[in-house]
Amino acid sequence: MANRYWVVSLPVQNSASTLWTQLQQQISHHSFDTPLHRFNIPNLRVGTLDSLLSLSDDLAKSNNFMEGVSHKIRRQIEELERVSGLDSGGLTVDGVPVDSYLTRFVWDEAKYPTVLPLKEIVDGIHGQVAKIEDDLKVRVSEYNNIRSQLNAINRKQTGSLAVRDLSNLVKPEDIVTSEHLTTLLAIVSKYSQKDWLSNYETLTSYVVPRSSKKLYEDNEYALYTVTLFNRAADNFRTSAREKGFQIRDFEFSPETHEGRKQELEKLVQDQESLRSSLLQWCYTSYGEVFSSWMHFCAVRLFTESILRYGLPPSFLASVLAPSIKAEKKVRSILEGLSDSTNSAYWKTDDEVGGGMAGLAGDADAHPYVSFTVNLI
Repeated sequence: MANRYWVVSLPVQNSASTLWTQLQQQISHHSFDTPLHRFNIPNLRVGTLDSLLSLSDDLAKSNNFMEGVSHKIRRQIEELERVSGLDSGGLTVDGVPVDSYLTRFVWDEAKYPTVLPLKEIVDGIHGQVAKIEDDLKVRVSEYNNIRSQLNAINRKQTGSLAVRDLSNLVKPEDIVTSEHLTTLLAIVSKYSQKDWLSNYETLTSYVVPRSSKKLYEDNEYALYTVTLFNRAADNFRTSAREKGFQIRDFEFSPETHEGRKQELEKLVQDQESLRSSLLQWCYTSYGEVFSSWMHFCAVRLFTESILRYGLPPSFLASVLAPSIKAEKKVRSILEGLSDSTNSAYWKTDDEVGGGMAGLAGDADAHPYVSFTVNLI
């Protein structure tokens, strides 16, 4: 599948079928590996010249907006599939691969009646895409909020012993709690463990001898218990801090531990549910946005062709996907078939000095209507 397509129209001098045959023959002869397809545009309502000119002013900006929303949803799908370990095998529009939908485009008369003014059709398409973009922001924000909560919990459970949650490292049997005795938890630098073991009993009075036990060790710190009399706990904390040992406040509560465990399980379930629903929504919404975008491209090509070639509408619309190395040759073929006596004025600055390069802000100025559709 090509990632970039040209949507072009050529002025018809005699018959569209004759021009189509000529285009096919020249592409086949000079650039045989360039995919070429008819782009079927219905007979749309022309309206007044003023309405066409007014509409054309915003066409490029609107196209960039729709392309941007399409790419946003595609990137979101790619991220969700990567996290979920899924591969959709290619995005579709109503079950049709996106490249086939473009190259075999058929106007949806039921959704976009051709009797409507062009501006009304464009405004309707723009409104639909804007609503989908707003929905995307809300859904992604909700999903990211759950992810942030989970990441915060995971950091507490997997971070340094100096800051992480200790409830899943400490068992009930590690803690002594009585009328007179208490157990404190000390965070000791990995390289100060010998110092701790040789000094903790003398940091204050009333420390139970040989009561310190190592519960856990990470790359920076070790977690030790120490049991002492309640009345000596405050003095022990002060003396330990002066020696560079951190005493973590901790109260073992089976209810609290179980509550945190259930909270984590619920957040994991919520994240999976939101990820799945967001992914399915993105699949559907991408198809809707892409379909809307292609209908917009049809209106854009029709409008710019009328403004370029005049009335009545008489032009050949097609879609091509040339490789980078074939671009110059294909441009030359299209220019030759456009039968423009002033084609030199439409060349880019690289091809000729001055002229009308960049007319109306179009960096790809040609003697025929042309714009690019980037699928990615």
